[in-house]
Amino acid sequence: MIILYGIPNCDTVKKARAWLGEQGINYQFHDFKKQGVPPDQLARWAQAAGWEKLLNRQGTTWRKLDPALQASVHDSASAQTLMLANPSVIKRPVVDWGKDVTVGFDAQGWAARV
Repeated sequence: MIILYGIPNCDTVKKARAWLGEQGINYQFHDFKKQGVPPDQLARWAQAAGWEKLLNRQGTTWRKLDPALQASVHDSASAQTLMLANPSVIKRPVVDWGKDVTVGFDAQGWAARV
């Protein structure tokens, strides 16, 4: 089962969900806001995709963080601690395809998977 993790009002998540629906692909949606970020999955994503890719330093949430808190993120463990406390700082969507994990929406890359 494909699991798409994200926030329902995120434009990129909306595009990803629409694309999956148009392709007739069944998936489960995991809402970070309502269901939280599963710590064991976060560790898996960081290992699979890299914590640098998973941490959205371009987003509004990151820019609103205290500079000292931003500076404290220097490795996977510190990034995961921040992401658990502030799920909106995770680049979205995160998709668990079963065998691997992707971060962000890439219609071409996804089409090659299904």
